[in-house]
Amino acid sequence: MLLNIKNIRVQYVKAEVIKDVSIEVEEGIITGLIGANGAGKSTILKAISGLVPITDGEILFQNKNVGRMAIHDIVKLGIVQIPEGRRLFPYMSVLDNLTIGAYLRNDRAGIRGDLEKVLNRFPRLRERSSQASSTLSGGEQQMLAIGRALMARPKLLLMDEPSLGLGPLVVEELANTIATMCREDKISVFLVEQNAGLVAKVTDLVYVLELGQITMKGKLNEIMDSEFVRRAFLGK
Repeated sequence: MLLNIKNIRVQYVKAEVIKDVSIEVEEGIITGLIGANGAGKSTILKAISGLVPITDGEILFQNKNVGRMAIHDIVKLGIVQIPEGRRLFPYMSVLDNLTIGAYLRNDRAGIRGDLEKVLNRFPRLRERSSQASSTLSGGEQQMLAIGRALMARPKLLLMDEPSLGLGPLVVEELANTIATMCREDKISVFLVEQNAGLVAKVTDLVYVLELGQITMKGKLNEIMDSEFVRRAFLGK
């Protein structure tokens, strides 16, 4: 087991938004987390990354408790998040955005090699390496966000709504990229997503989150008829 979330709780002010949630992410697979807007999906990713504190429970990564660890130490262990909306540095160049992904590394030869791999994987980023990231299309910005995360050499990639604002053809390309990272680069993925097509295409196992609690898990095609799952995608 790569990531083992055990009975965590997260509270904002006096409101408990995550209630006794347990999730397991196995090494070498793509695990999905779905739920309606406001269910608490992004909060769980933030808790894993150390961006919000947990009030109870444990988050184990490779059997090491990271639940109350500093953010930079969590990244050093290999947990890297691509936040919702990509959160690039808009006025910095594509190349500078990629380089920032390796901020915690000091192996210069390895950084140069990884940068070349990223640019080979995403040729459009090479073509636009000197452009400000704000000038890129939505699909190109998502490529850049993924490339920046790869520069940190993740073992577990947390992806928060990567298809947001992207057209169907770009989402198809994104699905292929996620599958390739898992299969060829041996990077496990924990995916939060509202796009049912993307979830169905790439995930091996899906958890359903409703009002801060896990209500179901299984392969998406096996649970798609559930009312819980319809609410997760449609909010109804």
